[in-house]
Amino acid sequence: MKSKLLVGIWLLVGLLSAPMVQAQIIDDTTKVLYSPRTTFQLYENDVLEGRYLLQRIDTSTQNMHNERFWYQDTAYFQHLGNVGTAAQPILFRMPDKIGARLGKPVFNRYAYRPDRINYFDTRSPYSHLYYIQGQRGEQVFEGTHARNITPRWSAGVAYQIVSANRQIGLSNLRRDGYVSSQAVKVFTHYRSENEKYDLFANFTHLNHEQIETGGLQAREENLFLFQDAITNLDQAASQEFRNNYHLLHIYKLAGENLKLFHGFDWGRQRNDYEDDQIPMADSLGTPFFYPSTLYRHPQRTDDRTLYREMENVAGVTGNNKLSFYKAYVKQRSSKLDNRVLERFVVDSVASESYVNIAESFEQLFVGGELRLTHGKALVGVEGEFQMTNDYKVSGNVRLGPLQGRVTRVLRSPSLVERRMISNHFEWINNFNNSVTDRIEGTFASKIGNRQFVRLTGHYNHIKRHIYFNEQARPAQFQGNQHLYGVELQHRIRFGAINFENFVAYTNTDNIETIRIPEWLFDSKLYFEGALFRRALIGQLGVQVYSPSDYLADAYMPVTQQFHLQNNFMIRKYPLADVFITADIKSVNVFLKLSNVAQGLTDPGYFMTPYYPGNQFSFIFGLKWMFFD
Repeated sequence: MKSKLLVGIWLLVGLLSAPMVQAQIIDDTTKVLYSPRTTFQLYENDVLEGRYLLQRIDTSTQNMHNERFWYQDTAYFQHLGNVGTAAQPILFRMPDKIGARLGKPVFNRYAYRPDRINYFDTRSPYSHLYYIQGQRGEQVFEGTHARNITPRWSAGVAYQIVSANRQIGLSNLRRDGYVSSQAVKVFTHYRSENEKYDLFANFTHLNHEQIETGGLQAREENLFLFQDAITNLDQAASQEFRNNYHLLHIYKLAGENLKLFHGFDWGRQRNDYEDDQIPMADSLGTPFFYPSTLYRHPQRTDDRTLYREMENVAGVTGNNKLSFYKAYVKQRSSKLDNRVLERFVVDSVASESYVNIAESFEQLFVGGELRLTHGKALVGVEGEFQMTNDYKVSGNVRLGPLQGRVTRVLRSPSLVERRMISNHFEWINNFNNSVTDRIEGTFASKIGNRQFVRLTGHYNHIKRHIYFNEQARPAQFQGNQHLYGVELQHRIRFGAINFENFVAYTNTDNIETIRIPEWLFDSKLYFEGALFRRALIGQLGVQVYSPSDYLADAYMPVTQQFHLQNNFMIRKYPLADVFITADIKSVNVFLKLSNVAQGLTDPGYFMTPYYPGNQFSFIFGLKWMFFD
């Protein structure tokens, strides 16, 4: 299926680009006309805030080898040991979205964000191929094509694949396939001739499938048998579908001083979980790995959650050299459908049917933002309020290299935390709203011509925190919890030698329901310059990543949630990569030896309990850009 879709996409790319290929490559003197200097990108939020910033596309090799930068979210994540697997941020993040929300975010980092799409402004058709292949079956691919239809109207399409082979145990599902993910984005931007009107629109799609192993069986004495190991599940799989239509248009009523804007989003997210052979612990029909109760079917599980959301936002905004303001009203309509397969017996005859439960929600929000600037000083406030319920507010101050921010978020439980219907879990909870406060201070500055430092300190106060407990069920902590820490980012250069470090310290002594390593280190030492007798420009170096020991959250595939556990300690392990990157005209390439320290200290490592990380692997990648 992937190969057919790939062929279709690139046939479409070829048809789009064919009419303009001729007469755009060279002029009469055979001089190249088009290059990265004639290809720009912009973002809708910049235009909304009065910054029509045409940024050059990124042609550097910086971080190209780093697995964190292969996806849409580059933060530090805990995952299931392979590319494309379910993931959650390792370091603490403030809650963002308030109001109704599904609450199944473990595949977010692989999906295109509709509000963060990069639109293009090009003098010639632009395409790029981004391909990564690992020895252990790791594969990432993205093909993008964009072009200007007129000087003021551009359009583009991108197609992404993430896949991985199974590294632990044997499976009867799809041979060695473990992860299969396909994502698409189609986007367009139009600006009127008088530059008063801007239209941004896109469609995004995600089809992400993950074979569920349930991790290694806890009774295994040697947890690093890899393909010879015994896993908890043999016939289980999760699949997530997402579609979203996004629109934003902006009209200048009085130049940049007064603009009207309207945004529209319609999206759906469907999550399926199936297990065609529920493992049993004994002949009495007691489930193994799953909770002891089977609510609907004694032999197989077929659960589905379908969440649909339509959102309209309308408001006014404006900016000048001294200020920026925005005020809006937002209306959100959402619907949740839960379906579970049930088996029942009538007159000694067994039958199957689906049980369905549906809920609808209508919500109204008001929000706004105000920023005042003078030179390098800035003062700003912003907030969003759901009528009679949730809210989020923040204020920030910046003075030169110093910046401070105070944030409070009060929000209701997610729909999954509130209600669940499944073959393995059922609950209805009446949780109170949780409150999260954060105080943050940052110093960021260059030091001379060779160094850069960013130091951030933060304090977080969490009240009535909602989490998933040791039984993989939602619970609410009745009380206050405190979390504070420091993050340091530092770069220094000695001629062609570069040393980059990120260190995060988090004190979790006064928090019981959030598991974060006390220390997290990420260091990169590399040579940057001409390589191989100046045949190419690139980098040669080593990168080491290591969190300290901590009781990382376990993963429950039925609910697609990470949850607390107290039996498996994730030990610190230096995950070291040796890499070479090269910039060869319009092609960027890298070669990487991943996990080169395997066997030197330990036979392997874990990022999530009972899910070992990938073994030593050779990985190759390239990004090939076309400007005609």
